[in-house]
Amino acid sequence: MNKQQLIDTARALVSNNKGLLAMDESTPTCDKRFAKLNIPQTEDARRAYREMIVTTPKLEECISGAILYDETIRQKKKDGTSFVKVLTSIGIIPGIKVDMGAKDLAGHPQEKITEGLDGLRERLAEYVKLGARFAKWRAVITIGENIPSWGCIEANAQSLALYAALCQEAGIVPIVEPEVLMDGAHSLERCYEITEKTLHAVFNKLHEQGVLLEGILLKPNMVLPGLSCPKQDSVEDVADATVKCLLRTVPAAVPGIAFLSGGQSSELASARLNAMNVRFKGQMPWELSFSFARAIQQPALDIWQGKDANVVAAQQALYLRAKLNAAARRGEYSSSLEK
Repeated sequence: MNKQQLIDTARALVSNNKGLLAMDESTPTCDKRFAKLNIPQTEDARRAYREMIVTTPKLEECISGAILYDETIRQKKKDGTSFVKVLTSIGIIPGIKVDMGAKDLAGHPQEKITEGLDGLRERLAEYVKLGARFAKWRAVITIGENIPSWGCIEANAQSLALYAALCQEAGIVPIVEPEVLMDGAHSLERCYEITEKTLHAVFNKLHEQGVLLEGILLKPNMVLPGLSCPKQDSVEDVADATVKCLLRTVPAAVPGIAFLSGGQSSELASARLNAMNVRFKGQMPWELSFSFARAIQQPALDIWQGKDANVVAAQQALYLRAKLNAAARRGEYSSSLEK
């Protein structure tokens, strides 16, 4: 393990007010989104969509790293240039999703455990050869009646820590993603309680596994009320609860926190990130960034529709969303910029 290399990469991923573009949707997820827009669910359509993304002009002004999927890291532009080469040539660091998805947790109805540790050492070695310099593993925690259980939280925290240790052994920066899901009618306060408990468990396990905290990034949920909660708290209340929770749980050694969007609208995700960076400027020991998928991609996908004639307009929409999130990192976002 080259500690300095891990530290340098982790810092680069959250430097210069840039953020991460998550383009690591699995094939079934990508096909599902295509189906809604009547786009063919084929490998070539997925390749064309991803080419549209990685060739977006000026993307590197706002994006420091791109999280790829196993299919994507092997794909190329029509002219034969690999996507990895396209990204690295403009200074965007390639990363890779390495978990195998959340499956039912035995003995814990309605709860999930993320799989993928078997063979991970070998897969990481291959991804390094393909050009990946960081990785991502997502664990999901569901809030409901009598859940999450401590067994579910601890099992997922353990898996995240083992994954992170294997990544660093391979020279790859691990992005640690424990997501408390937005689904449900729970309150902001309940989300705070579960997020705090989950993050404490994750960092305890990372410490036990000897993971170098200076060489990781955290990708958490924002502290939010459930999507069907009658009370939807203000942008400011979400910002305050989220940063307060992070200050209580995330060690200062961690260089950066890059939020997932988790189903928030593009505008709300930007506004909430902006409020955090405005209200807590100078009070946070880590960079507060973004690692959004749908909140950056969806407007572009809606415009693209699988048609070559729409590529330029779709790229403009993608760049705009990336630019607005970079503004939110600086605390300079406002809804007027959406126009």
